[in-house]
Amino acid sequence: MEEKNIRKAAVAGQFYPADREEAIQELNQYFSPFEDCEQRDDIRAVIVPHAGWVFSGEVAASAFARIHPEKEYDRIFLIGPSHQVYLNAASVDTVSTHYSTPLGEVEVDTALCQQLSKDAKLFKYDKRAHLREHCLEVELPFLQYHLKTMPPIVPLVIATDEPDILVELSTALQPYFNERNLWVISSDFSHYPDYEEACKVDLRTAEAITSGNAQMLANIIDRNEREHIRGLSTSACGLSAIITLLLNLHLESQMKVEHIMYRNSGDSIYGDKERVVGYNSFIVHPEKRDTQDFSLTRDEMRTLLEIARESITSACNYEPMPHIDITDNLTKKLGAFVTLHKNDRLRGCIGHFGEDVPLCRIVEEMAQAAAFEDPRFPKVTADELEDITIEISVLTPLRRIQSADEFIYGKQGIYMRKGYHSGTFLPQVALEVDWTKEEFLGHCSRDKAGIGWNGWRDAELYTYEAIIFEEG
Repeated sequence: MEEKNIRKAAVAGQFYPADREEAIQELNQYFSPFEDCEQRDDIRAVIVPHAGWVFSGEVAASAFARIHPEKEYDRIFLIGPSHQVYLNAASVDTVSTHYSTPLGEVEVDTALCQQLSKDAKLFKYDKRAHLREHCLEVELPFLQYHLKTMPPIVPLVIATDEPDILVELSTALQPYFNERNLWVISSDFSHYPDYEEACKVDLRTAEAITSGNAQMLANIIDRNEREHIRGLSTSACGLSAIITLLLNLHLESQMKVEHIMYRNSGDSIYGDKERVVGYNSFIVHPEKRDTQDFSLTRDEMRTLLEIARESITSACNYEPMPHIDITDNLTKKLGAFVTLHKNDRLRGCIGHFGEDVPLCRIVEEMAQAAAFEDPRFPKVTADELEDITIEISVLTPLRRIQSADEFIYGKQGIYMRKGYHSGTFLPQVALEVDWTKEEFLGHCSRDKAGIGWNGWRDAELYTYEAIIFEEG
């Protein structure tokens, strides 16, 4: 039998009560506002704060409470940032067999921790990353209190912010992002702006996280830094852990990130409003999307790109379009946009909504329109062709929405119409800018539809999704 090596609670009595009954009493207080909330048995991940419970306990409970207490996970991945050491890697606890809290001991999945540690470049063990680290420990009593069956844990402290390393970490962890495991991402948000600025920054960051896209979050974090907000030292102390999660969501487009609650330390009776720390909570779960009704194989994507290029080339050379074999799937009637880039700069973009023309035909027509009919650019010439890259966005059918609240910014495109005026932004536009959802709608309303910055508020709004692919 393996000898126990217990990681003792490091911050009990500081961040949360060291006494069992007092801790349970506080947890009951934090969970009680959410007794009637919807509980799900398909939650894959939560993002929760890790501050002292008197500041962030209710926000953390708001996400944990959404997990069905009868759900039995194989294991829980506890993933948070290092406050103690920088390793340019993640530290996985390969030494402890159990973690102790006032609510009892929690088993560590030592076999999996050892398995991860075989990739020594990405997963190291450094006791400094675990011994006094609070970000994982403070989450455990919430799980012990709420879940009927507490599974073993995999404690991971991410001690790097290098993008390339985070991509490799997310890839290594991807096999474990499934319905059998729960990921608990530990992060506080803005540090030390005043109350009003914290609210603005934290909700902007939260909106980017709900897009499920790491690039969009990175854009917003950059914007927060460029604005030089007084007192702001970070927008999210667990950013590396959040990005590791979002990079996995990119591989599963049918996942939804749902924002549950926001507070900051200024809302606590123990905090002031001059220098605050922000706390957001989120849950991640599957959600059916329109794109499930239609998909393209890689060969079909290549065929559509070939149709687009041959269409432009033939027109430039005054030659007939060559015959290209197509599958029945490419004769389905869907909308599409064709976008041309030259040396990474836009060179033309034209599209068609609707379900009145076969997809293969609409790609052929929109490719020529993007090359020769976009009024913003001169016509493409034959000597430009080898410098041009083609991108295609195949669109799902338009869905009318009654409120912008239904629009999932970063996942969906928006189409708006008022009278004879209309305009659209494709979903990928959100990844190229650092706008909030409201700014995105305002720019589309003013710059594309021509109905003024606030024209979207009383326009007809439609959303759609896109299957996006490009040459190369």
